[in-house]
Amino acid sequence: MTEKINTEPTPRADRHASRPEARRRSNPAGVDVAAANAAAEPSGSSALAAEKLAVAREALEELDLDCWLVFVRETGDGGDPVLPLIFGHDLTWQSAIIVPRTAERLPGPVAIVGTHDAALVESTGLFAETVGYIEGIRSDLRAVLDRLAPRSIAIDHSIDDVKADGLTHGMFLLLRRHLEGTPHADLLVSAEELVRIVRGRKSATELRRIEGAIATTQQMLDEVGRWARPGRSERETWSFMQEQMRRLGVGPAWSSAGCPIVTTSPRSMGGHGIADASLTIERGCIFHVDVGVRQEGYCSDLQRSWYVPHDGESEIPEDVRSAFDAVRAAVDAGFAALRAGVEAWCVDAAARSTLVAAGWPEYDHATGHEVGRAAHDGGVVLGPRWERYGRTPHRRVEVGHVVTLELGVDVPGRGYLGIEEMAVVEAAGPRWLSRPQRAIWTLSARPEASESDVAAPSEAP
Repeated sequence: MTEKINTEPTPRADRHASRPEARRRSNPAGVDVAAANAAAEPSGSSALAAEKLAVAREALEELDLDCWLVFVRETGDGGDPVLPLIFGHDLTWQSAIIVPRTAERLPGPVAIVGTHDAALVESTGLFAETVGYIEGIRSDLRAVLDRLAPRSIAIDHSIDDVKADGLTHGMFLLLRRHLEGTPHADLLVSAEELVRIVRGRKSATELRRIEGAIATTQQMLDEVGRWARPGRSERETWSFMQEQMRRLGVGPAWSSAGCPIVTTSPRSMGGHGIADASLTIERGCIFHVDVGVRQEGYCSDLQRSWYVPHDGESEIPEDVRSAFDAVRAAVDAGFAALRAGVEAWCVDAAARSTLVAAGWPEYDHATGHEVGRAAHDGGVVLGPRWERYGRTPHRRVEVGHVVTLELGVDVPGRGYLGIEEMAVVEAAGPRWLSRPQRAIWTLSARPEASESDVAAPSEAP
């Protein structure tokens, strides 16, 4: 459809006067519109966003920053990873969310958005003011910052943390252009530490949702352990677990094509591979699954391993048992080192050294990562002090962090044996969120799968 454009110029003084409601909407009394709207939102996104905005203001005080500026556009195709945390909806035109440290100059968070987004933004009740613009954001952005008169403006860029690096280079240049000629242009600093706090310190609501995702994942793993048998392929296992997700009303925690990761023998694709239709669960080998779900906006990430016995085999082979015991001991050592205040690399060192002391080579990845809105949620990395992890292993573990503890070994002739658990850091120490796998499991002694009882795998997305 072609939109008819009025070619008659509108007097500048009248352009905004004809739509004063599009200019500024205030909520100075702090009416709890968010609470009312949350009941109508299945995910309660506004209530959660209000919690995270409160954490942001605490972090600004803690870090001695005057405000946080989130600058986005066309977020339906991606955008800043922090936006779902503090708003929960998409924004189309150039948009700025400004979170002040105190209410001294601004009554609370302010959203400057295109007029077509203004009603939605205001309806959330998250912002003390919603400023709508038509022609461009520059004048309103400058005016709000002038009122605030900040000494520092934290923006989302980071060398080490992808979840704190949401401001693209183009948007950074555009922001500098908007602020050119003002004192604000020289006050831009990284919001990396602020974002780390906002994402990492999980609220009770967030923790409940993560625990729900973990419970669903454990149910799926229990079911796949009953379903799996020799002869069923990696691809069929992937299809079975994809169908589980659809039935349970959850999504994959990462790319669907690789969730779950399934390995069945030494020939399986390692790392972040995809399931192979030509490889089947084999007797005498290890059946391993790495899977996570996204439920109510939050993720899980677990790994489990089974031994596939030969006919008549009643005992776990010594090489498999000793491999599992070494992996389990290393995970437990990492858990024991997981305390608020320790640098993240220390947790990795405890797990890594335990595995190596048992005679196994060290693994080529970190021992763990934070989990939240994403399976890999940024922030601290429980990893070695390697170049590729930057400063993330030097960050300190905090109360409220939800992390994985994951590692494994390649058992010669049998395949990959891995365990991944999830835990939360509390003031008294760590607490398991997942139900730890304390022994190597075996697949039930059932006949091998035949073509007649195996459903055809669904197509990859």
